[in-house]
Amino acid sequence: MLKKEIKIGNVTIGRSNPYVLIAGPCVIESEASALRHAGALKKITSSLGVPLVFKSSYDKANRTSIDSFRGPGLKRGLRILKRIKDDLGLPILSDVHCKEDIKDAAKVLDVIQIPAFLSRQTDLIIAAARTGRVVNIKKGQFLAPWDMTQVIKKVESTGNRKIILTERGVSFGYNDLVSDFRSLLIMKGLSYPVVYDATHSVQAPGGKGDRSGGDSRFIPQLAMAAVACGADGIFLEVHENPKTAKSDGPNMVKLSDLENILIKLGKVERAAR
Repeated sequence: MLKKEIKIGNVTIGRSNPYVLIAGPCVIESEASALRHAGALKKITSSLGVPLVFKSSYDKANRTSIDSFRGPGLKRGLRILKRIKDDLGLPILSDVHCKEDIKDAAKVLDVIQIPAFLSRQTDLIIAAARTGRVVNIKKGQFLAPWDMTQVIKKVESTGNRKIILTERGVSFGYNDLVSDFRSLLIMKGLSYPVVYDATHSVQAPGGKGDRSGGDSRFIPQLAMAAVACGADGIFLEVHENPKTAKSDGPNMVKLSDLENILIKLGKVERAAR
């Protein structure tokens, strides 16, 4: 099948277009922090000619502990994301965990993301698809890449063909994930754009007992491998100081390291093409 390309605001992903960066802090920590990170990301990517979709969560409903920080919530979080969209002209992606959020979220988000743990939740997927927005589905850590065929059919059943698939590692024993790059190649054969989530792929889910761990040392190399395999997008959670981040710090890219990583990705992409 001919591979599709998908429009996300002023960004196009898929087919022969350059890889797209989906990036931002894991969760909205404050309005000032979100705006600061979005501005810095736009400056870096604009200087390198890398298409950017800003990502941050208004509500991290899947935290390990009941005491974990979840974000500002739906209304305030969407207001902050809308300001970033309007002020900086960036397309916006955020994850949605329940059907009740979708109507309001679709008014702001350019991409509705279905979290990996919810990638088989039929009603949630169909509700997201019916908005007509781009739907990015993260492949569950428990799914084989060919299982995404059935997830695609759920979205397509609504008439929506604006689908992105994201690989974020597969469960490998307890509290660990591993990346199998065959997954990218298999999912690319399903005709929709494929993104590689390099930061969640180095996560150790629940690895610290009351929170997840991770090892960010491997992010640049995994991202380069994904680009070499033809990934249409790279997903990176980025923070100015991961050690103080309120969510996913151990598996985030430090903002000051991002430019060098993107330069390397650009070299790999040019060589692969």
